[in-house]
Amino acid sequence: MNDEILLLKGNEAIAHAAIRCGCDGYFGYPITPQSEVLETLAALEPWKTTGMIVVQAESEVASINMLYGGGGTGKRVMTSSSSPGIALMQEGISYMAGAEIPGLIVNVQRGGPGLGTIQPSQSDYNQATRGGGNGDYEVIVLAPASVQEMADFVDLAFELAFKYRNPAMILSDGVIGQMMEKVVLPPIKPRRTNEEIARECPWASNGMGLKQRGVNVITSLELDPAKMEEKNHHLQQKYQAIRDHEVRFEAKQMDDAEWGIVAFGSAARISEKAIETAREQGIKAGLFRPITLWPFPIKEIGRLSHQLKGILVVEINAGQMVHDVRYSVEGRIPVTHYGRLGGIVPDPDEIVNALKQLQGLAK
Repeated sequence: MNDEILLLKGNEAIAHAAIRCGCDGYFGYPITPQSEVLETLAALEPWKTTGMIVVQAESEVASINMLYGGGGTGKRVMTSSSSPGIALMQEGISYMAGAEIPGLIVNVQRGGPGLGTIQPSQSDYNQATRGGGNGDYEVIVLAPASVQEMADFVDLAFELAFKYRNPAMILSDGVIGQMMEKVVLPPIKPRRTNEEIARECPWASNGMGLKQRGVNVITSLELDPAKMEEKNHHLQQKYQAIRDHEVRFEAKQMDDAEWGIVAFGSAARISEKAIETAREQGIKAGLFRPITLWPFPIKEIGRLSHQLKGILVVEINAGQMVHDVRYSVEGRIPVTHYGRLGGIVPDPDEIVNALKQLQGLAK
């Protein structure tokens, strides 16, 4: 397959990209608003073309444990769900992080707490960036703001997951998952052969090369506290390497900005219109969009705090990323938050009004 341009929902783009980036297996369970990922994969029948398997598991708990097993053999495997389903996966994600097993988790967020609503939200930020399971661990988190990025980030997430032997997550929301846009799909990347996996993943527990290197045991369990501390130090060193090398962000109209809006995902798209309106009213505003929510662009926002008079953090939640922004600016300028809850998406004019309130606070 060559490059192909299609009109797709964000969820559909995830499915098409998974096939094209050489994914070996998908294990998932339907839940609104991300069910089209599984439905599209089932309709495309990749097992007939690339050999990729697609399994509707009996639950989200089963899905993440299938991911543990598939990733542990060095295969490119993934799952997708929405907020309550991702909550059920937290134990398995922690196990994968502890055992250093790569894999991709897609979260198309909906409102909570609990079953909440099927409408869009960004209220899983803390869960994704703080590690919702037990222990000191991190998940690489990418936040797409378009259907194109939904497609692009699948291959990127797999590359990062295998580069660092760590779970990676695409943290989207119901707006991006359900909206339709033109998408350029890349040429298909062949699935790796068993020989390539044996060469690229010498840690994998798949029986390959058994005579040369012995048995690979993949586990997060270690009963010797001294060894467990050593393992944790190793993980922390790896996380620092990710912080040093994998921060991604986008800045728009920040060169002359006096006021900054920090937003991710669909909130960033809405904020672009708010900035346009604000500048028409004489407010020099710019947008800073974190693409990696973990690692978070702490240094970059810190540098901006020397230029700006204040920052407004726009999220579709009660205020979660705002704490990371405040940490980044270290009290140099005021940082306020504007968000909507219950599945309601903020309007650009509401954001402009919140920006004006920030101006008054900073005087």
